[in-house]
Amino acid sequence: MPSNPKGEAMRGLSVFISDIRACKSREAERKRINKELANIRTKFKGDKQLDGYQKKKYVCKLLFIFLLGNDIDFGHIEAVNLLSSLKYTEKQIGYLFISVLVGANSDLMKLVVPSIRNDLAGRNPVFISLALQCLANIADAEMADAFQAEVPRLLTASESNEGVKQCAALCLLRMLRQKPDAINHTDWADRITHLVTEKHLGVVTAASSLINELVTKFPEPYQGIVPIAVSRLSRIVGVSVSELQDYTYYFVPAPWLSVKLLQILQNYPPPEDPGVRGRLCESLEAILNRAQDPPKSKKVQHSNAKNAVLFEAINLIIHMDSEPNLLVRACNQLGQFLQHRETNLRYLALETMSRLAVSEFSHEAVRKHQETVVNQLKTERDVSVRQRAVDLLYAMCDKTNADRIVAEMLTYLESADYSIREEMVLKVAILAEKFAVDYAWYVDTILNLIRLAGDYVSEEVWYRVIQIVTNRDDVQGYAAKTVFEALQAPACHENMIKVGGYVLGEFGNLIAGDARSSPMVQFELLHSKFHLCSSPTRSLLLSTYVKMINLFPEMKGHIQKVVLQSDSNVRSSDVEIQQRAVEYQRLSDVASADVLATVLEEMPPFPERESSLLAKLKKKKGEAAGGRSKERRPGAGTKPAASTVSPPAAASETPVKMPVAVPEARVAAAPAPAAAPIADLLGVSEPEPAAASTAAAPSGGLADLFGGDSFGSSPAPAPGPGPGQLTSGAQEGYDKFCSRLSGVLFENSILQIGIKSEFRQNLGRVGVFFGNKASGQLTNFSSSVHCPGELATQLTVQAKPIGSTIDVGAQVQQLVNVECLSNFSEAPLLSIQCSANGVTEQLTLLLPVHITRFFEPTQMSSADFFTRWKALSKPGQENQKIFKANFPIETEATKLKLTGLGCGYVEGVDPNPDNFVSAGIVHTTQAQVGVLIRLEPNSQAQMYRLTVRASRETVSLSVCDLLLNQF
Repeated sequence: MPSNPKGEAMRGLSVFISDIRACKSREAERKRINKELANIRTKFKGDKQLDGYQKKKYVCKLLFIFLLGNDIDFGHIEAVNLLSSLKYTEKQIGYLFISVLVGANSDLMKLVVPSIRNDLAGRNPVFISLALQCLANIADAEMADAFQAEVPRLLTASESNEGVKQCAALCLLRMLRQKPDAINHTDWADRITHLVTEKHLGVVTAASSLINELVTKFPEPYQGIVPIAVSRLSRIVGVSVSELQDYTYYFVPAPWLSVKLLQILQNYPPPEDPGVRGRLCESLEAILNRAQDPPKSKKVQHSNAKNAVLFEAINLIIHMDSEPNLLVRACNQLGQFLQHRETNLRYLALETMSRLAVSEFSHEAVRKHQETVVNQLKTERDVSVRQRAVDLLYAMCDKTNADRIVAEMLTYLESADYSIREEMVLKVAILAEKFAVDYAWYVDTILNLIRLAGDYVSEEVWYRVIQIVTNRDDVQGYAAKTVFEALQAPACHENMIKVGGYVLGEFGNLIAGDARSSPMVQFELLHSKFHLCSSPTRSLLLSTYVKMINLFPEMKGHIQKVVLQSDSNVRSSDVEIQQRAVEYQRLSDVASADVLATVLEEMPPFPERESSLLAKLKKKKGEAAGGRSKERRPGAGTKPAASTVSPPAAASETPVKMPVAVPEARVAAAPAPAAAPIADLLGVSEPEPAAASTAAAPSGGLADLFGGDSFGSSPAPAPGPGPGQLTSGAQEGYDKFCSRLSGVLFENSILQIGIKSEFRQNLGRVGVFFGNKASGQLTNFSSSVHCPGELATQLTVQAKPIGSTIDVGAQVQQLVNVECLSNFSEAPLLSIQCSANGVTEQLTLLLPVHITRFFEPTQMSSADFFTRWKALSKPGQENQKIFKANFPIETEATKLKLTGLGCGYVEGVDPNPDNFVSAGIVHTTQAQVGVLIRLEPNSQAQMYRLTVRASRETVSLSVCDLLLNQF
């Protein structure tokens, strides 16, 4: 067949496609395809030499047959031969066939790679583009390594035209995804970032996609992109539609480029340069203003493009978290979408507002939409939107609205979709625990949870309510009465029976005086549920019954006869039930009343540990987010609604067998609750698992009342240096901050480190300022904060990342958010490393965070003070020290020092006017601990007597030791 002079129309291909379309059955189509395949095979194997046009035509037919879903096992060599053609259409078809049908692992790649290399080395931009496009489709790690020099060169070469640069940028993007170290970032970073300044917006868009990938994995070498991206974004936002006509999509100028630039900026902290920062804020304001403009088109493409830019701008505003006006405006704009007819907009608005709710600046603005969100929870038809409404209610909840939000979530729980019930139960339990001011309300809430969604109440939830009841004397009677009434329902969930068994076994005596809840009534009520329960619950109830023998000796015979001597228990196929029945029977028969009382005495308060509820919720949310949202970039400022730090593994939740016939042992009415990794505000905590390590990662869920970023979770650092490894002068710098909030922490010839801090309840923010005193730029600068050893379970610290360089005479700030989980006595370690004039400097300092910083002073009368003073007289609640004065005893100076320490000073309380008295509450996530301080000076002997009393022994000891060296 003579070659087609135009090299365009291929009549044979057109006829074949028409024949396929005309087939009326699958059989007819298969017959026609087989006929064509046979013809092509004959042509390729024939003696007659085929010209380029014929090869192209037959290769096109094979490609079409493959796209119809048929396997192709020949013709690959002919396609490779087309790559050496000098005609565009033939080379194009060859590259297309290779891209679609040839895998990177094929042996044919040995023939393809030289052809690609030849085209890349040529001067024909069209051929170069074809080679780059093919490489972008098939490149693997090996090919990325082979072409790591050619592609970046073509991308940045001045002689490359716009089309080649676009193809090279996207090709390099593919190579980086296959092999992240495909290029040397030091050599190419500046040249790649300056592609964003190109006039051709096609090149800028392709380069932005590449840079977005690069800064996600290698942010430091590409820091120079920030001012360039801000400048380009400002120009896009500030121009009219007519100026960018070729890149305007439904009246929105360059929406894809705008989104990519906004995403790039989310990889870095807000610009420190006032000019760049101001220009960025102006651009963001302009985007928010455009969102208010009337739509220029009714088509959905216009609103989609406009909203894509808007939501990415809001993401950047949330990431910056430093512009109150922008945050509030963003919240108001999202509020307008909450009732939008478009489901996707409602979903995105709720999801984004959940992140806004954690910022100090926008929390109040988010709360204004509470009624709208509650209404959506009730009326929204789409389950995914309802789930985001639950997330937003959870994020906006605080002490002022906790009752209403928890009540609404409980109401919705009755009709909630099964797919979100477990998560809702966890959230309601966390909110009830976190914001409970009335423990009776907390108990009612958890029992309601079990009643409404018992199947979705995990063991962590009912463990938690048991701990709270055990640790709070004032709620034990109410809990016993409430759970007794709940058990009277005809149908009780097994979790309710577990709670009832434990509570009545421990505190049933508190309601036994009422004839309606006499010991016998309690026993009969519990035992009526016994046969309906699983083996673990029956084992728990057996422990409850033996507890009742101790509480109510008159019922010993009845319980032994009905339960412990029952054949169904003694000869049970379940080993645990059988063992408990036999051992409890023997214990109640043999042990004397004193031994029995010792073994079966009431469980002591659980020691301080953390709750597992938030950890479980975070794990569940992490799994869900992994399936529906893209991976966020490091430092992207995406704040979780609750927690950002991975919890440690919880201790085993296997029920603990009860020790028997050992006088020193105590029998529990329930298995010991599992170890748990998140703090609570109720002051109760988990028991330590026997012989298990209790090292736990800190909670990441800072409420961030000071408006700082929840900076993301850093990996657990290696154990920090001990006191002997601290930098010289570190301890002295730390000590002087006991009574001050700001000042210089450390200073040497190259670096000055200042501190400015603020604290509110159990949260704090510490600003660490690094000033460059060296004669040259500080490079490779890094600063991290971590809590060594046990401190990691007592304190959460989250440090915002900072840049790796500090110019001469410049100062940079690093913000550190602090959350006090429980009492602590050690200090976090501040590790700094940098290079100055070729010399590496390493510093390890103590971050000045003391337990008294979380002390909230309280004013009280003399009568109230000494009433409370006498109440805190149990062993361990008082710590007293008599010591020599370190400074002259001066009344006003001592008052100022107490105030500086955070303890405050209460006037007119002590009968001796020379004494100093402080009172207040130490706020931790786990508990609010009352503390009373009495400082009695002896001016003649220059001595002090310091007495600290607190409801928790560890707190009184820590406060006393800290104050000892201050006077």
